[in-house]
Amino acid sequence: MATRRSTTNKQDLPSVVQPQRAATPAQDPGLEKRQFGQRARLALTPAQARLLDEQAHAARAMWNLLHDWWTMLASNQRTLAAADAAIRQARQDIDWLAVLPAQAAQAVLKTYFQAWKNCWEGRANAPTFKARFRSVMSVDIPQGRDLQVTRVHRRWGMVNIPKVGRVRFRWTKDMPVGKKATADNRITGARLVKDPLGWHIAFRVQTHEPKPAPHTGPEVGIDAGVAVPLALSDGYHHTHEEWKSTKDKPNAWLTDKEQATLRALERRAAHRKSFRKPGERTSRRLRTTYDRIARLRARAKRRAIDWQHQTTTLIARTYGVIVVEDLAITNMTKSAKGTVEEPGRNVAQKSGLNRAISQEAWGRTVTMLTYKAAHYGGTLCKVPAPGTSLRCSACGFTTPGSRESQAVFVCKNEGCGWSGNADHNAARNTLHLYRMGLALVPAAGRAVVRRARRVKPATAR
Repeated sequence: MATRRSTTNKQDLPSVVQPQRAATPAQDPGLEKRQFGQRARLALTPAQARLLDEQAHAARAMWNLLHDWWTMLASNQRTLAAADAAIRQARQDIDWLAVLPAQAAQAVLKTYFQAWKNCWEGRANAPTFKARFRSVMSVDIPQGRDLQVTRVHRRWGMVNIPKVGRVRFRWTKDMPVGKKATADNRITGARLVKDPLGWHIAFRVQTHEPKPAPHTGPEVGIDAGVAVPLALSDGYHHTHEEWKSTKDKPNAWLTDKEQATLRALERRAAHRKSFRKPGERTSRRLRTTYDRIARLRARAKRRAIDWQHQTTTLIARTYGVIVVEDLAITNMTKSAKGTVEEPGRNVAQKSGLNRAISQEAWGRTVTMLTYKAAHYGGTLCKVPAPGTSLRCSACGFTTPGSRESQAVFVCKNEGCGWSGNADHNAARNTLHLYRMGLALVPAAGRAVVRRARRVKPATAR
């Protein structure tokens, strides 16, 4: 008996049966694209760590060879096609360059060309050679499909690294993998970075989220300092008393035991270095001592960044407008040593102040506040810094001797006499300058000082 085939078309089905596609950002104006990074520590075996070291050294050598090839050619012969052909030929002729995956080699070319583009547009200095011990060891994985990220445990995930294999990493935050991964929410690539604490992977994640509504929170001015890291205009202070530097413990983010270990290692390194002759290579023992010192300092830096993340997130969630000072931190941390003809004064005190300012990392705090304020719908602005700590926030006059100490401000104006915390007074002045319309850089996510295209910044990134 012959069976009868159904001739029903997909168009004849009811509309409720047909699957509905999710709205894309182009269709839904309420969505916006967001790209961010997520860093995790890798759990490598000794063999895998050795393979990654070889890839990182090959990537650094590829950069140096590309730089030498680029600078030796005439300007009319410098093209991406010619550079790509040179890289392919080099990977065929030099065996140890083939350790680097082809996609990672193409990423080196892309990064190098972008470095020259930044130089031409005045955002950075010209790219140079990368030294073996002074450059960060890193390898790019530009395509997200090569990673094959899976979650195997509540605390662990697995990632595929080309020419290395499957590697475990610490799972600290959910990512769009497996069924959660879509064309709009996915991992687009990653970068492997080695620091004194080991190898880490930084995932590049792309998501589409609803646009944040304008933040309706209050306005606040912030004064950055050393004794009080962040003083707010409404009277609140954000400090890290448990990680406070003292005379016996100059590094603010180490415990007493860690500080003693650091001092012992530094003395040992200085003693071993005194026996090294000029031009002689660093011994393994001295290199091991340097690595232990670097691990302690990296641990301190991680604690500082963790405190900054928690503090800036709380501020961005609470306030709608955040006003900070436009500080020239590079000029503030210059040495007071002077010259032989005109030696400086209070050199030791100034060096201690410079060290304390560098540990607080005011610039990194402002960077975090910038993108977090934009993420929560707020705004960050910068105002001129001169005079904010010497001017009275009540009467507006600047009188000599008003700041009696680091923490006490007493206005010497006869008609005022206001007294209070000096940092709180500076934060109120910062907010007052913004309300007077003296904001230098209104930033909805980009607190960048404007400069001419051909003017290079003070320090190359």
